[in-house]
Formats: sequence, C-alpha cells, structure tokens
Amino acid sequence: MRQSRSSTTHVSRRRLLSVSGALALTAACGSNTGRGGGAGGGPALDHWYHQYGEAGTEQAVRRYASAYRRARVNVQWRPGNYDQQTAAALLTKSAPDVFEGRPTLDQIRGGQVADLTGLLTGVRDDFHPAVLAPKTYQGKVYGIPQVIDTQALHYRKSLLDKAGVRPPRTLDELIDAAKALTTKHVKGLFLGNDGGAGVLGATPLRAAGLEPVTSDGEVGFDDPLAARTLGKLHRFHADGSLLLGAPTDWSDPSAFVQGLTAMQWTGLWALPRIQQALGDDFGVLPFPEDGPQGRPSVPVGAYGAAVHAHSRHIDAAKDYVKWLWVERTDYQQDFALSYGFHIPARLSLAKKAAALAEGPAADAVRFTTDYGYAEPLLWTDRSLTAFQDALSRIIVDGADPAAQLRPVIATTRAELKRVRS
Repeated sequence: MRQSRSSTTHVSRRRLLSVSGALALTAACGSNTGRGGGAGGGPALDHWYHQYGEAGTEQAVRRYASAYRRARVNVQWRPGNYDQQTAAALLTKSAPDVFEGRPTLDQIRGGQVADLTGLLTGVRDDFHPAVLAPKTYQGKVYGIPQVIDTQALHYRKSLLDKAGVRPPRTLDELIDAAKALTTKHVKGLFLGNDGGAGVLGATPLRAAGLEPVTSDGEVGFDDPLAARTLGKLHRFHADGSLLLGAPTDWSDPSAFVQGLTAMQWTGLWALPRIQQALGDDFGVLPFPEDGPQGRPSVPVGAYGAAVHAHSRHIDAAKDYVKWLWVERTDYQQDFALSYGFHIPARLSLAKKAAALAEGPAADAVRFTTDYGYAEPLLWTDRSLTAFQDALSRIIVDGADPAAQLRPVIATTRAELKRVRS
C-alpha cells in the first residue's frame, strides 16, 4: 500500500490547500456520489479510499463492503491528490460518510470528523499505541487504524561484508559506513532523490532523544542537540555517499535491488520484492541513535478509517467502521498482508501473522514495537513544512543548523498557540 502512508511521508506536504481550489476539485468529481449502490440493506453509505498501487487491493475492499449487510456501501476509489480531495469534500455536503485518511487537528477541532472512541471499547489496548496516537485528540479517537506502515534502513549484507563494515548502530557509524561503501558504481546510501528531507521528517530528532512536539504540547527540539544531530546529515552529501537522481524515489526499492546503493531507507511494503531479488542477502535496521540520550528511531503511520461528522447516517457509518476495522479481524489481516506487506494495526494479529514471524520481517516488527513512533497530531502541516524546508537546506547546502531551526521553532510555537486558542 505504497502511498504516503508513513507518518513522515505525506501525499501532500500541505494537506489543507486553499479552500477555493479544493472546492473546485470537489465540484468536478463529487456531485454524483453514486449513493444507492452496494449489496447490503439499510441506508446507503459512501466509503472513499485513495488509489493503492498494489494489485488486488481495490477488489478486496469492494469485497469487504459487499459482505456488509446492515447498509449498502458504495466504495469510491479516488486517484490523484487524495488528501486534498478529502479535505475539500469535508467542507461540503458531498463528503463521504466514511473515508480513509489521517484526520488533521484542524479537521478535528473544526468538527468535521466524528468521535469514534466508543468503537474501541474493550479492544483499544490491542491497537499499536504509536499508530493510534496521531488519531487521538484529548483522549478521543477520530480514526480507526487499518494497518501499520513502517520504514527501515535496508542494507546488503554481502556489500557490508566485502567492505569490512558492520551494520551501523549509531548515526556516526552510518555516516562512516555510507562513505566506506561508496564506490565508482555504487553509492553508500539512498534517502530519496531530495537527499532525505522529505522522508526523514522528525526521525533524526527522535534519534537524538528529542521530539517535534512534547507530550505536554511544547516545542520538543529547542535544544542544541537538534542542531548537532541535523548538522551531521550534511556529511552524507559532502562525502558524496548519497545516491541522488535515482530512476525511482525512496518508496520504491529498485535502486537497492539493482545494486545502485548498498543501503536504502524504504518502507516495509518493499520487503517481498527485495526478498525475491536478493534472497537472504539483506537486513533491516532502525534509524540509528545519536548522542548520549539518543535512541533508535522507527517512524510508523498509516491511514485510518474516519467518519464524516455531518453524515446523514452517522450511526450506520460508525457501525460499519466498527464491523470492518474492529470486528472483522480476518479482513484486517487480509488487508495488511495479502496485497502488500504491512503490519496489522492490532498487536494480537501481528503476533499471529506467519509472514512476520522470521527474518527481516520479524526484525521490522520488533523494531516497530520497541522504537516505533508517529509524528504527533500537534505537529501541524505548517510546522512540518517549515522543518522539512530547513532540513533540506541543512542536508544539501550545509546551511547552519542552529540558524535554520530558529524560525522553525518560532513557527511551531505559533502553531501550538494557534491550536490551543
């Protein structure tokens, strides 16, 4: 389900674009909702999904919807900038009853998405806390996690052995390893064609033992350690060890399996393809820790099922979401592992999944359990965009990290003040 699923990877870096342009999109594609379709009885519900890349996913979700008997569920498969489409639709009467998404703080505070806390009664502790957290605001849950997508550092065992390099456990070791693994034909590390700013997000802050936003709602990186760690990332670029301009970006493992890079940061969804190409000649690691209070870092995230707060059939929509994403654990496991490669959002299902029981997949599950984090809901798009822009200048241009972070800290502080007002 390789879309923008991880908590640090976004379909759009600005999910809420101008309302006027977004409304135009909705008018163009949303006036004919197709209500009245589906195979069940009861009211008609619209359920939106973004367009997945994995074969069979669309057929699977339509099969799930057809099996529901208490409502007639019409699945809409939405190509294009899905986050922009849903943000626009939520401001109109054309909004779907149920939609796949990451409800934003502004959508929650604006009353656009429904409180789904009651759907998790008795099972809330079975959902991975890292993926549930960004769907939770003031103790209430506004999205039911569907799967967990996670990212990891993939490395070629044979190339590391040949260079006499051990799998890196610290950021300094990763920098040295990337340099040592770089040859005339192979780069040491691939973090994406932009050098890593887009995909890494807050991951290096976590590696330094910091947070983008603290649990009590304060800026979490107004600390010299942030500049220290982020400044190190420029060394990949300065050493010439980063692969840039690859035919495909970080979410696709082609550069790794074709031998263009010895190490690549990519998603767990790529693991079956990597395994098919390389056999057991690869391993996975979390982003390595940095500094005395550092810790390994594993970003997690995914879309969840949300309900439009102004749906004409809100109770029916909630019942359907509970049936599909809480009660039907067989569908949940099928959705996670049959059409791509993801970790079920339910801890109990992840433990039972045979495909996740050994090898790099089992390592990825363990790292997610031990080190998984999701960017907090209070880390708004405006804060994230400012941070990514600064990180890009640090990585590529070698800009002074402390100077770059000062306006980001100010932006984040202003955003936190705004959302509390």
